[in-house]
Amino acid sequence: MRKPLVLIAILLCVSEASANGAITGQVVKSGLNSPAAFTFDPSGRIFYGELKRGRVHILNPVTGADTIFYTVPNIETAGGEQGLLGIARHPDYPNPAYVYLFVTRTINGVTTNQILRVTNVGGVGTSPKVIINTPAANFQNSGHIAFGPDKKLYAVAGDNAKAANAQSLNTLAGKYLRLNADGSIPTGNPISNSPIIAYGIRNSFGFAFDPQTGRLWDSQNGPACNDELNLVPRTTLTNFAWGPSQTCSTPPQPPLNTNQDGPNRVLPKFFWSTTVAPTGAAFCQACQLDSASNGKLFVGQYNDSRLRRFALNSTRTGFIGNATVYTAPGKILSLERAPDGRLYLSTPTAIYRLVLS
Repeated sequence: MRKPLVLIAILLCVSEASANGAITGQVVKSGLNSPAAFTFDPSGRIFYGELKRGRVHILNPVTGADTIFYTVPNIETAGGEQGLLGIARHPDYPNPAYVYLFVTRTINGVTTNQILRVTNVGGVGTSPKVIINTPAANFQNSGHIAFGPDKKLYAVAGDNAKAANAQSLNTLAGKYLRLNADGSIPTGNPISNSPIIAYGIRNSFGFAFDPQTGRLWDSQNGPACNDELNLVPRTTLTNFAWGPSQTCSTPPQPPLNTNQDGPNRVLPKFFWSTTVAPTGAAFCQACQLDSASNGKLFVGQYNDSRLRRFALNSTRTGFIGNATVYTAPGKILSLERAPDGRLYLSTPTAIYRLVLS
């Protein structure tokens, strides 16, 4: 994460006013310890993780009951962006009752990122299985995971603060990955026997699938410039062009200055003129907010605690406008859509439900 910066002009910014009231955050649970990742089971219970403690909780947002589900062994948290970074549940949960965790651990003296699969037995996580290992570093590990509409497991792995990793297909660092639920390689991936579906990735803390199209939208942290939103194809190998030639200087003009490495370079659908550190993404689909929010993409910003709402074009392949719709009480860590469609976000001390005031 970066220190707060003043947000200046944003590319393609068009003001959007909420027509039916102001969007605000309703506290679901406070007094938390860095819930940087959370997800829901089909009943609406929240599985949330403590970033630096490695503990996963189950929270019932109706009753307030909160129990510890699982504690990650050998969690590594010395680096600024290490720890319990991602949580997802199997698309057919509770049959099987699998919960997936993207974690940084120390294994035989070596720090590594892993996706673990844990089985829920009576509210307790058991039988951890390593699904995949990816390289780790103190910073730029990324770690968001989620199942897509195709019931495949998607993960984003950061470049480990080495831009050259993003352009090398010999490492999983700096990549988007697509896996079967058991960790095997699905048919239809662009590289045979490889989980990689996109490269040229720097550092991402959140992505979301458009419920209307199934397309994957990525929120990407740049260096001291050019935070991004990207449309990630699932079956065509895509190069988002982050790499060792990156610079925040001009020429070339942004975003070409940070996205100029490798072949067939794909530029972002949107970029910020200065860094906001996007940390979560979720679509409003029956999210019970105002009519102006239906079908829009919401993105959280860590640096200034703002929540932005993006309007998509008619083909839902780009943007025609965006606006700040809420400023959270703390830096936004994650943003998720519940089974009933409602949107939730987390800050370092709480989880909030988005409602109309």
